[in-house]
Amino acid sequence: MKFKTTLFAGLLALAFGSAHALTEGTDYEVVKQPVEALHQDKIEVVEFFSYDCIHCKNLDPILLKHVRSLPSDTYFRTEQVVWSPRHAGLARLAVAVNQSGLKQQANPAIFSAVFDKHIELWNPTTAVEWIGRQRFGKRLLAAYQDSGNAAKAKQMADLTTKYNIEGTPTVIIGGKYKMLFSHGLTQQSMQTMDELIAKVRKERNMPEPAAKGAYKSKGLSLSKEAAR
Repeated sequence: MKFKTTLFAGLLALAFGSAHALTEGTDYEVVKQPVEALHQDKIEVVEFFSYDCIHCKNLDPILLKHVRSLPSDTYFRTEQVVWSPRHAGLARLAVAVNQSGLKQQANPAIFSAVFDKHIELWNPTTAVEWIGRQRFGKRLLAAYQDSGNAAKAKQMADLTTKYNIEGTPTVIIGGKYKMLFSHGLTQQSMQTMDELIAKVRKERNMPEPAAKGAYKSKGLSLSKEAAR
């Protein structure tokens, strides 16, 4: 019977992929100051990033693909770090992307503009000109020029300081677990994210979500509509 049980477990592992045991100090660390959630009833995945960070550029397509399949009890959001006036300008762009729901369309173009074409998108005049040339520009420009844009960018700066964000990308799960990317910025690290989400769910005694793919996200929820 023990052999059959072990064999069955092995077959399940092959079929669905086996989860490795999370190790503090290798897979994650507990943050000193918990990150406040925007939605208390959700498990939040927060990425502190920068559009001028090459590691963020490399992680972005992997992360944006993965978060589309996160469970319905999960909320994904991104916050541009602000360490300088240059980052303050990029924060205005990040706010516009979040508010317009264009992250899937805009992020690849923004990263390419900054790294491949060396366009100074932190400059408001340059940003407006560049946005106007994009196929998704109308919606993004409206969000960029919204009267509340600068205030929301200032909030990103405040979060950078409040939570002492010193590097990017910094991904925090459930307000308390910071991913260490011990497997690199790869698809394998997304398994660690899923396991940390499950860990938070268990700690909070939350029920298992009914289905995947129905998650809410700041910056992604309008992406399908915006692409039309």
